[in-house]
Amino acid sequence: MLERAAAGYSQKQLDSDRRALHLLTGADLAKVHAIVRETRQSRAYTAGQVALITRHQTPAHALATQLAYRAGLRGQELLTLRRPDEGTPPSRHRQWHPDRFQGRDGLRYWVTGKGGLVREVLLPTALATQLEARRLAQPRPVKDRGVYGIMQRYALPGGNAWESAFSAASKRALGWSTGAHGLRHAYAQERYTELMRAFPLPDATARAIVAGELGHFRGEITETYLR
Repeated sequence: MLERAAAGYSQKQLDSDRRALHLLTGADLAKVHAIVRETRQSRAYTAGQVALITRHQTPAHALATQLAYRAGLRGQELLTLRRPDEGTPPSRHRQWHPDRFQGRDGLRYWVTGKGGLVREVLLPTALATQLEARRLAQPRPVKDRGVYGIMQRYALPGGNAWESAFSAASKRALGWSTGAHGLRHAYAQERYTELMRAFPLPDATARAIVAGELGHFRGEITETYLR
């Protein structure tokens, strides 16, 4: 696996994955050198790196990390997770692609993102089950980054506090961090690759689906996530 990855991964990513595989499986793997030297470092985490980071987190923080990674969530959006028909519905002034979440199974939830944009997200069933086990008896108002009155329905870390804790866990696990936003980069890259390979879809269609699932509608931002 590492030999195949060497053609497209940076040396830092290869070394981190080698360490993650060793800790997760106990196997001793020979060091592999990257074939191509990167001029621009991707912010995206690999699946192995995310798994290793969660081993350095509490169960609640690990769940938040997995949710952000598997659904492309921002830190503050974790605080706004809610079942469909709870609170403000998905924003009607946006045109949502009819094929979003194509090829994926899970349960749909709503989140509120930047600028108050409400969108639908898809959570893997196993993660949704863990989330529901943390449901609060009553919603509680919380504050994040000066935003007051965020109604939280689950006892789940999120916002700036979770992002800071994630970066610390990443540094403990990997020796470096690209920030919690790196999980959204990972979602975008994995989802784009999935759409292009599994169906496949035209490039513009795949990018439009990824953009909507992430909650933005600007092509240049999608391009940044895919680097």
